[in-house]
Amino acid sequence: MGLRRLRFHTFTSYVKVAFFRGTSLRPVLPGKSKHKEVRYLDIREDDLFDEAQMATWIRQAAALPGWLP
Repeated sequence: MGLRRLRFHTFTSYVKVAFFRGTSLRPVLPGKSKHKEVRYLDIREDDLFDEAQMATWIRQAAALPGWLP
């Protein structure tokens, strides 16, 4: 089994990025989930996108300890 830290969902008008341990990232991502630790970031075509912040979240997620199935 692979280790999942994030997933991309593509829709017609935006991309949703799910961080599976998003509550562990700083700053915490804005989009809440029904799952306790998951946080989302919706990226819409006309939004201002902070590439540096996204890179920081991805680096933080990659550094989190993994889980064993």
